[in-house]
Amino acid sequence: MERRTIGAAALEVGAIGLGCMPMSWAYSSSSQRGDRSLRTVHTALDAGANLLDTADMYGPFTNELLIGRVLKERRAEAFLSTKVGLLVGDGHVVANGRPGYVRRACDASLRRLQTDVIDLYQLHRPDPEVPVEETWGAMAELVAAGKVRALGVCAMGARARRRWGDVRRDPYEGTIRQLERVQQVFPVSAVQAELSVWSPEALDRLLPWCASRGVGFLAGMPLGNGFLTGTLTPGGGFEPDDLRARHPRFTAEMMAANQPLVAGLRRVAARHGDGVTPAQVALAWILAAGRHVVPVPGTKRERWARENAGAAELTLTEADLREIRALPGARGSWD
Repeated sequence: MERRTIGAAALEVGAIGLGCMPMSWAYSSSSQRGDRSLRTVHTALDAGANLLDTADMYGPFTNELLIGRVLKERRAEAFLSTKVGLLVGDGHVVANGRPGYVRRACDASLRRLQTDVIDLYQLHRPDPEVPVEETWGAMAELVAAGKVRALGVCAMGARARRRWGDVRRDPYEGTIRQLERVQQVFPVSAVQAELSVWSPEALDRLLPWCASRGVGFLAGMPLGNGFLTGTLTPGGGFEPDDLRARHPRFTAEMMAANQPLVAGLRRVAARHGDGVTPAQVALAWILAAGRHVVPVPGTKRERWARENAGAAELTLTEADLREIRALPGARGSWD
């Protein structure tokens, strides 16, 4: 697979990553099976999709334990990204950016992941009670101690921003201000934020900010929580613990209304021959946004991990990109 170099730390990763969250968090729990997820991670590594993206809150903790079983065998082949800053309580999530907690959380993640070093340690959410410079300073100390290679920041999506009280008109104004503050303490190597054909907001300011400063961009949810794959049926329903069951874009009405997006991706895929899928076109569209961009699609199935990795071999034409840009904007509230 093509390699991309991101960030001040010159991190080299496969052009497509693997989001590990669905293996143990936020999606239908009845289909979460450890043995199948392990095979999926191995499949991704075999295909060159070596960026494994996890977090201590996924599970909580069980996702890191799962990835640790793979890393015990194949650490040298993997680029490990995990996160700190969120604690899961009974039905709620709280931020903790206190320096002491950050240090303890890193040591715990290293134990669960069965490794001596984390390649990219990301701040999952800033703690409103702690100056972000203090949290970032503690993370920088972990780099100096050799426990972490580079640091990153997760930018909140629309629903998370509203939940945490950020209602600015510019969706990434707060994120950019925080990035500029922490850059004064220690270099930001990567920013992770949602980016997809039906959520392109990061293209306007956040992506250019990263490009102008040599910061890598990890595109989260690049397949629109599965919608852009074309495999979801409007009205098919979701399990109660699946985040899409409460998501305003995943009502039967809104899924039906947004089918023109999937149809457009299918048309582009058809021009590239048999076997090319809408999901691969959606990922190739993100790859075309810049050499510093790496989409990180999440999956727990080998088949989809293999298909997603194949998107790195797909090059869209200018006509393809124009057609995708001309697709109607997604309907339905996102926040």
